Amino acid sequence: MTTLPPAPRPCLTCPYRRDVPSGVWSPRDYEKLPRYDGETWEQPARVFICHQHDKDDIDVRVCGGWAGCHDGDHLLALRIAVIEGGITTATADAIRDYTSPVPLFTSGAEAAAHGMRDLNTPGTEALRAMDKIKRTRGQRP
Repeated sequence: MTTLPPAPRPCLTCPYRRDVPSGVWSPRDYEKLPRYDGETWEQPARVFICHQHDKDDIDVRVCGGWAGCHDGDHLLALRIAVIEGGITTATADAIRDYTSPVPLFTSGAEAAAHGMRDLNTPGTEALRAMDKIKRTRGQRP
């Protein structure tokens, strides 16, 4: 299976988007985000997949927020994915060239801090987003 390039815009519940309410995703999901902020050699080796897809979906895509937030030239996961055949060079180029049409946090750490802020008391908008995700994926986010 080859991972597709990011969608034209990050999904409506992307943890990198500034307009997504806090507390939508699990602590485990938010804890992944800052790890891509580090030096290339200390980053995770796997590309960040859009939360709208399960990892086993046929049409799995790279997260648009991840592509837009992080400098693709310095992403270890991007380099490894090309070498291992998980993404094509065209997809790698699309990730490097990606510009989000919606405002994103400037780092994974900033996105994670926002997302985790209301984990224990998510607001109405966060609860709506979680319900939508549960319906779409058939599980709890």
